Parts: sequence; C-alpha cells; structure tokens
Amino acid sequence: MNVLLINGSAREHGCTYTALSEIANVLNQEGVDTEIVCLGAGAIRDCIGCRQCNTKQPGCVFGDDIINELIAKAKDAAGFVFGTPVYYAHPSGRILSALDRMFYAGKSAFAHKPAAAIASARRAGTTASVDVLNKYFTLAEMPVVSSSYWNMVHGNTPEEVLQDKEGLQIMRNLARNMAWLLSCIEAGAANGIALPQNEYGNKTSFIR
Repeated sequence: MNVLLINGSAREHGCTYTALSEIANVLNQEGVDTEIVCLGAGAIRDCIGCRQCNTKQPGCVFGDDIINELIAKAKDAAGFVFGTPVYYAHPSGRILSALDRMFYAGKSAFAHKPAAAIASARRAGTTASVDVLNKYFTLAEMPVVSSSYWNMVHGNTPEEVLQDKEGLQIMRNLARNMAWLLSCIEAGAANGIALPQNEYGNKTSFIR
C-alpha cells in the first residue's frame, strides 16, 4: 500500500511540508509507503473546460506541467493526503488548479480511494480551506479520512509548526486513521467485497 501526499505550497519544505511529513512518518511506521510531491513554484495551468480529456482518460491534453505525472502516480496510489497553505482564507490557487484538472481528467484514478485534506496557516482560514478540498473527494466517491480535530496546523515557519503540539497530534491521528482504513479496504477486497456498481450518465439540466 502506498499513500501519495501532495504539497500545494510553492515552498517545498515549508509549513505544509512539515505537517505532511508528520503524517508520512506515522504511515511509514504503520507499514504504509509514502511519497510527498510538491507542486512547486512553477506555472500550473487552470482547467479551461476543453473536454479533450474525455477522449484521453485518464490524462489532460496539456502536458507542460506536473498534472499528468500526478494522475499517473494516482493510479498506483491506495490513498491520498492533499495539503495546502491558507491564502485569504482559501486554499492556494495552485492546488485548486491542480485538483480541477486532476479530478476532471483522471477521476477514475481517485474513485473509491480514501483521501484527507490538511491546511497550514499562521492563524485563521483553515477550516474553510479544508472544506473546499473535501468537496473534490465527495464528488469522486472517495472516503474522507478524519482525525481527532480539524485537520490543520498553525505557524508562520516550519519551526513554529513544530511547536504546535496539538496540530502535530492531529496529523499523527489522521495518519493512523488512514492506515486503519486502508487495511480495512485491503481486507475487504481479500474477502471478496467488490466496489459498488454505481449508476452514471444521467445529467439533468432544466435549461433548454
């Protein structure tokens, strides 16, 4: 089993990375492999709604950034943690652009796999940011992994995040819950419990 952790900050080893590392360390202790990928400071295209990915699933027609690489990694991942810094009480623009394209062009790589969202802030805006990211999971039929409190850490620097004892505890408990759920899914599959056969295709529109 492996969990893909995506750092939605432009700072590769900043506060968001510090929180994700705490999660990764506990997952490793629980026997789960991890990989942290930083979106970085380079340009990430927005989704332009061209729908060309509908003929090229899973993948985006634009291959000049990290998105198709992440979709490929997602196909092999058993679970996900998406981390974001807080900008104006909202997730970073880069993680939203990435998620728009990843989930639109590669939804099948995420469906029915557990996911969690975490946020890092100096002080506020974290619950709103986590709420935004969670909506991607629920639309992709993904179990949402919770912790013992809101999935957030506080601090203006990685050193300050390391002083947020409650925040780090929340990250560790999230990791344990993720490892437990992955084990439950693995045990279910081993005992013949198949994925649900859901219905698709009906898209009601009252605009004619």
